[in-house]
Amino acid sequence: MDGKFQPLVFVTHNKHKISEVTAIAGTDISVVGMADFGLNEEIPETSDTLTGNALQKARFFYEKFHRDCFADDTGLEVEALGGRPGVYSARYAGEHATYSENVEKLLEEMKGVTERRARFVTVVALILNGKEYLFEGEVKGEIIEEPRGVSGFGYDPVFKPDFSALTFAELGEEEKNSHSHRGNALRKMIEFLKA
Repeated sequence: MDGKFQPLVFVTHNKHKISEVTAIAGTDISVVGMADFGLNEEIPETSDTLTGNALQKARFFYEKFHRDCFADDTGLEVEALGGRPGVYSARYAGEHATYSENVEKLLEEMKGVTERRARFVTVVALILNGKEYLFEGEVKGEIIEEPRGVSGFGYDPVFKPDFSALTFAELGEEEKNSHSHRGNALRKMIEFLKA
């Protein structure tokens, strides 16, 4: 896509996500956040699936502004916890929990657990000219016993992907983005847009 296309709106208030997506998109697409539209209200996220939440957020914005947009929802699914925290990853330790509170709760639940397999899943919902499209990305790995690293956000300090001996928080942003669940889903969307 080139300059004649309007920037795509990423339906999120999360600055970490916006900078991650901007880095992944590079020069392929221009991305703006909801702040550019003066929209500061809470975005509804009441579905019990990642797909449902991603669609709900994208539809919420599209119905207000009739602008092409995309939204994502991401979940960390831990095998030993029956797939939790899953769709509740962002608010695992409570409605307004911090990243570190969520990590703390996860590690508390994993105490003494030897089976630590997990996967991150991202679903991206794109609304383009009123039509809806879905893209999914995942990365498999395991939950380590204590946080390591300072970059990234969310559960990055305790998630070690299969492709590395480092956690997501220890990998540089560039390396994380080139392998991450969000990166995988977004690259599928970008390929679709370019085609």
